Amino acid sequence: MGKLGLIIKREYLAKVKNKSFIIMTFLSPILMVGMVALVLYLAMLNDSDKRVITVLNESSFFTEDFNNTESTSVVRLKNLSLEQAKDSTEQLGYYGLVFIPNGNTLEEVANSAYFFSKESPTDGFLDDLEDIFQYRLKQKRLEQLGVSQEQYSAISKNFSIHTATFQGKENLKGLNELNAIIGGGFGYLIMMFIIIYGSFVMRSVIEEKTSRVIEVIISSVKPFQLMMGKIIGTSLAGVTQFIIWVVSGSLLFLIVFLVFDLDVGALQNGGANLPQAQAMQMANSSMPNDMQKYADMFVQIPWVSLFSFFLVYFVLGYLIYSSIYAAIGAAVDNETDTQQFMLPVISPLMLAIYVGFISVFSNPHGPVAVGFSLFPLTSPIVMLMRLSSGIGEGGVPIWQLVVSIALLIVTFLSIVWLAAKIYRIGILMYGKKPSYKDLYKWLKY
Repeated sequence: MGKLGLIIKREYLAKVKNKSFIIMTFLSPILMVGMVALVLYLAMLNDSDKRVITVLNESSFFTEDFNNTESTSVVRLKNLSLEQAKDSTEQLGYYGLVFIPNGNTLEEVANSAYFFSKESPTDGFLDDLEDIFQYRLKQKRLEQLGVSQEQYSAISKNFSIHTATFQGKENLKGLNELNAIIGGGFGYLIMMFIIIYGSFVMRSVIEEKTSRVIEVIISSVKPFQLMMGKIIGTSLAGVTQFIIWVVSGSLLFLIVFLVFDLDVGALQNGGANLPQAQAMQMANSSMPNDMQKYADMFVQIPWVSLFSFFLVYFVLGYLIYSSIYAAIGAAVDNETDTQQFMLPVISPLMLAIYVGFISVFSNPHGPVAVGFSLFPLTSPIVMLMRLSSGIGEGGVPIWQLVVSIALLIVTFLSIVWLAAKIYRIGILMYGKKPSYKDLYKWLKY
């Protein structure tokens, strides 16, 4: 094994045998899947919570419009003043009071109605409440135009179009948003990996430099070999941790699906191509529950390509940024002096996260999203956000993927060449806080 191989092995074993590394490797999937399970449980618990409202109707309108629903129970109040109704509602701990005063016309009554509550009501509840008034007002206005109640009911019937790809694969509402969230999660994971493991490389260089061990090491190996050994060894430790997370996370998600009684067999078939007859039958059948639909959409994400390109973009992005981290570690004598150099390193990563979320959510194939997914310092994050919608038709064009990876490789080679120049000089410089001007001089040596 060559000297570079020995350095890679030493760095890799030093990382994977570290206690904090072992604990986080096995604890992180449990915490992540546990949070997802907690969100599912809280969502189910929240849906089961019923609000109780009181209705004081002094008019002859809206007499049949307030009824019990899955989320709301209605208590009708009679022969009470408004103040008595407010006191009763508050003392009984109900959610609020709908007050409908007397009036001569439906418009006058609706415009005078109030909802009283202890705290500001939620937007969803107010929308449902306003829909009740809106329905009657529309009906009355159409009656005045000669439209009967039956005709209005027929006109108001909801419509939802069925969608599918040209190959017969069913599309679902909200799939684009789910793709963007999943892709954003992967992009955020890459940013965290780069910052965490890049910091590992930088601290390792500073420790060896301050302990003067580096002087002994570079008497046997070249500075470039030492820098690349640290970067590659730490990168392999990160890939090892990610693979363990994927395997253990998949098993834990399977357990969560079983605990919440989600049909795993249906999930596996959910993304399959559907013959036309089967698609029509499916369209006419009753819809599955909301959680099952979201689980179906979750399984339709192209996980294999997403995980594969995550490794590609993580490794290339990490090699670029960790080279910069290694150069910074070699240039300074302690971690405090690194702060002046960190902002230019962190800025492209933060920009990628914020611009990526905004542009990919609104238009994943727009010029901003495409530009940031090709620019090498932001592409590891933004391209991952776009890749959750797939590759090829309806997803990321293949040429953009190839160009993005090619630019990353060229940028990596260029930055490693520059970082090696700084590393070679800075690793033996002591007692001086370097400036950007000093770094520029070292690049010309």
